[in-house]
Amino acid sequence: MRNKLYALIFSCLILSCQSARLEKILIPRTINANEDFNSYVENKEHALAVVKYADESAQNTSKDVKETFAIKLGDTLLRIQPDQKDKNFFIDKFASADFVNTQKTAVLVEAADNSGLVGPIYLITLKNNKAEVVSLYRASTGANDSQFTKGIIRVGSSGYLVNNDFFVTNVNAKVYVIPRQQPQERIQGSFFLKSPDKTTFVFLVRGAFYQVNYPTGDVYTEPLPKTAPKDAVNVYKWVQENYAWVKNAKGTSFFKQIDQNKVIDMRQSY
Repeated sequence: MRNKLYALIFSCLILSCQSARLEKILIPRTINANEDFNSYVENKEHALAVVKYADESAQNTSKDVKETFAIKLGDTLLRIQPDQKDKNFFIDKFASADFVNTQKTAVLVEAADNSGLVGPIYLITLKNNKAEVVSLYRASTGANDSQFTKGIIRVGSSGYLVNNDFFVTNVNAKVYVIPRQQPQERIQGSFFLKSPDKTTFVFLVRGAFYQVNYPTGDVYTEPLPKTAPKDAVNVYKWVQENYAWVKNAKGTSFFKQIDQNKVIDMRQSY
């Protein structure tokens, strides 16, 4: 009986040690401008993996239960510790998780948040076969931040716009910092359309089109006349007969008002 008890205790200790080895804590760092995360791994088994999160809620078959995800490196669960000083709080459950390169060494994630608000957004990456995490957050004091903090928005096939502050390409995992209209606040407007070459984003802000060419960082603001419609749907119909993409001396396309008699084909703007 005593031997069986020792064997049980020993087994528990072994399992405990194994569990500790199958978990890695990552502390987020800030991102550098136009940083590239397109690393390569020779062994695909060492790449990141997105798996459905398994916990007690997985037993709930209700259609109202939203699917959540975990990120693993091999058999190791990756957990994010947002505050380096708080060792008791971790994030390892994500509302969304999308690979942003073909090597599967970079995954864009949004933390699951039961409050209904947009959760913190991170890029989990591999560098020299080691996992790290980058925070995609910039402080903002915008009066309407709650209205324009929409989390991760898919921008066609080219990548993801994050809270109007970052653009993440979804082939080579490059992250561009989007220049703000006002330095202290994220862009107070909604993504409206992009140029045919997919490099200039147009935001519908109050009274204007604020435009950003993300590879160069060039910006341009095109005021809207007072006669323009006030809602986004009707503005889109209206600009088809009033605006066109015009290249500047650098070859950068910006959306500008033109002769109202010229009909514009907007189908290439997606």
